[in-house]
Amino acid sequence: MALGLIGKKLGMTRVFDKEAGSMIAVTVVDVAGNEFAQVRTEEKDGYQAVQIAFDDQKEHRMNQAAKGHLKAHNAGTKSKLIEFRFEEGEELPDTSADHPGTGLFESGQWVDIIGTTKGKGFQGVMKRYNFQGQPAAHGHMMHRRTGAVGAGSTPGRIWKGQKMPGRHGNYRRTVQNLKVVQVRPEDNVVLISGSVPGHKGSYVVIRPAIKKSAK
Repeated sequence: MALGLIGKKLGMTRVFDKEAGSMIAVTVVDVAGNEFAQVRTEEKDGYQAVQIAFDDQKEHRMNQAAKGHLKAHNAGTKSKLIEFRFEEGEELPDTSADHPGTGLFESGQWVDIIGTTKGKGFQGVMKRYNFQGQPAAHGHMMHRRTGAVGAGSTPGRIWKGQKMPGRHGNYRRTVQNLKVVQVRPEDNVVLISGSVPGHKGSYVVIRPAIKKSAK
């Protein structure tokens, strides 16, 4: 995996593409404040990776383990820590300098976005699994209910994995092959085509696409 960034979703807007003559819906992601935390090597840790810390946090709100880990590697107090692994033999980035931030990506590049979807709370099967539902006519008493879930007399129990009402949303999801429409270093934001998982203010991870090469 190549080095990526941690960002905070600010919301959606649209930009005008002069060449195509059309509007493009984009998600604005703030990537200011990314910082190198630790480099893991094959000799010491058994694998290669780079840890990135993001989003300033008050020191008294951090637990002792996280605070001690960041202080041991001369990193500031941050609330989010992500590790990007590298294959054996891949060259690790220079962590002696500041993190490149928006300079890591360029307009037209393909990226993958990892985030957590919006939570929907406890939902029925029609919303959770797109069930068709029961008849809606007068006199019917099971309009949006699940229907039969048992397996008859044998084995006489609910099968594991049966689709039933429950918590919906708040899932970790990866959206692949989204295009970087604009990079704005002066604002420390990246404009990415389409929508990405999560609510405004949620954390997302931006990494180079693994199924499409860079422009």
